[in-house]
Amino acid sequence: MKFDTELVGKIGSMALIDRKDNMIDYTRVARLSRELRPGYIWVSSGAVEIGRLDYLSRHGEELTGEHAKTDYAAQGQAILMQTYRQYVDPRFSVRQVLVEHQHFNDEQKSEHLRKLLLRCKQQNAVPIINYNDAVSNEENRRLEISSLMHEKERVYECVDNDETASRIACLVHAERLLILTGADGIYTDPENPDTLVPLISGKNDLELLENIEEHKRYCKGASRAGANGAKAKLEYIKDAAIQGTTVYIANAKYSVSDILAEKVPCTKIGIGIRSI
Repeated sequence: MKFDTELVGKIGSMALIDRKDNMIDYTRVARLSRELRPGYIWVSSGAVEIGRLDYLSRHGEELTGEHAKTDYAAQGQAILMQTYRQYVDPRFSVRQVLVEHQHFNDEQKSEHLRKLLLRCKQQNAVPIINYNDAVSNEENRRLEISSLMHEKERVYECVDNDETASRIACLVHAERLLILTGADGIYTDPENPDTLVPLISGKNDLELLENIEEHKRYCKGASRAGANGAKAKLEYIKDAAIQGTTVYIANAKYSVSDILAEKVPCTKIGIGIRSI
């Protein structure tokens, strides 16, 4: 099977933050950034939380009111991109790409985004993608999504970057999709680390979807308030998996290369695949 992109990866907000010191985990970001290269498309959460922590450190208090998330995102985006640029190999360009739901619900915008991302490899660049919280009004977004639901059979919201990464993997026909989180993967018992599921597969797309649904039953909880957790991850990655993309759900403490080489614990998902 021919793929247009080697890897789409995503890291969540909590995996980027050092909770002990309430700041970016620079060691983790540096290690991760040094592995990014042309042919990789990276989806990075973290702007809102980084902006919040930066504002708190500078002013000694948090913002209040309905627009706090917007303001934090605008502040955090600059820091997030500066940090990636600092550590990504200087031979490579780094490009920020901010997306919203309409980029995945409109065919022309989707095609424009697809071409932009595919040009990055040709131009020796690494795209860093995030949802554009800084200009996204939640009430307007809900109205727009509701309106689209009357027009389309399926609508993508993409506020959750797990969904964004999965949609991008479909858009660019990625060989592999990597979802980095705070756990080693999917568990049949989230309280018991010995129940990690190393492989979710099927001989065809129907069997794979049935097995994904089966494992969704075991998922509960999330890493933070407002996050959708492992169950949502499994739902979001379905389309990518049935198009032939191999999906990895893994812990952000491990290197990308070790995860893809299956040298560390993770959950691997795909049609007709097996663990090494």
